[in-house]
Amino acid sequence: MLAEIQVRPVERGEEARYQEQMARHHYLGELAKIGETVWYIATWREQWVAQLSLSAAALKCGVRDRWIGWDFRTQYGRLKLIANNSRFLILPDWHHPNVGSRVLSLIERRVVADWQARFGHPLLLLETFVDPRRFHGGVYRAANWMELGLTQGYRRTRDGYSADIDAPKRVFVRPLCRAAQACLTHPDRARLHLTGSPKIMLNAEQMRTLPDFFNDIPDHRRAEGRRHRLPVVLGIAAGATLCGMRGYNAISGWANDLGAKARERFGCRREKGRYVVPSESVIREVLVRVDPVRLDRALQAWNAAFGKEDNSYAVDGKTMRNAIDAQGQQAHIMSVIGHETALCRTQKKSVPCP
Repeated sequence: MLAEIQVRPVERGEEARYQEQMARHHYLGELAKIGETVWYIATWREQWVAQLSLSAAALKCGVRDRWIGWDFRTQYGRLKLIANNSRFLILPDWHHPNVGSRVLSLIERRVVADWQARFGHPLLLLETFVDPRRFHGGVYRAANWMELGLTQGYRRTRDGYSADIDAPKRVFVRPLCRAAQACLTHPDRARLHLTGSPKIMLNAEQMRTLPDFFNDIPDHRRAEGRRHRLPVVLGIAAGATLCGMRGYNAISGWANDLGAKARERFGCRREKGRYVVPSESVIREVLVRVDPVRLDRALQAWNAAFGKEDNSYAVDGKTMRNAIDAQGQQAHIMSVIGHETALCRTQKKSVPCP
């Protein structure tokens, strides 16, 4: 029987059935698709045997992060190289020996190609969390997953993390390539097919102090109807940009996704018992009207306080499209970029002499 079990992604027309059975039979219930997620089913002669979900990796996991050997700066831009086995359900009529480990091994054989085809980047590691009050993790051990230890026991909530320790979970991982730890921490992002600038994850101190760097910038908005302080708006916009967001819509989306604790740290306004973030229109208005020289100085001050050190710099110039001054000269932007951090240290606008 085991040799005839096959694994494949769930088709669109099967998703309702997948969710209904997950809600009925899994003790945690169904789980919506959020971010990069692939649902799988295992079948035997067209009969459904098991259901499995792979989704975004846990944002924080101490034993996993220590095993990999990365810090939070490296981790945030590379979390998408890890997938979390967030649900694993063997259907009631299929609780036979070795079915679970067989399904896990079949998933392992095909998930790398599936992930690359769907999301355009590799997958290097699988992780999962097992509640020891219910299970011992034997199916993962049988499939050659490694147990790393226990989580601290805090649960993710709508407001951040629970204040009290819940039952710690056992953490299991399964590398999908040789030397997965070395690959996940490799300094060459291009080797990992990671495009764009490296992202960081802001810690609590950075969230609290970032708005302070903009306190000396004058607010040119009218006082009437001004709901959000200028340092808060600029702090959120800067934080979103540091985390890789580009454009007003992306910055606004990042702000809306902030939890209650993060909003409090940024100094957001509290209304009707909850912290509110500035809207996209407010963010756009502030960024369009802010003094660019003062803003640049504030950002350089943040870089000096929190940024990495650069041993060398690159100077690059770009011609601004459709930027013509009153004399008909086209404006140019000169930027200084740090080699080690890939951060823009300063910019200067200039117009060449005729």
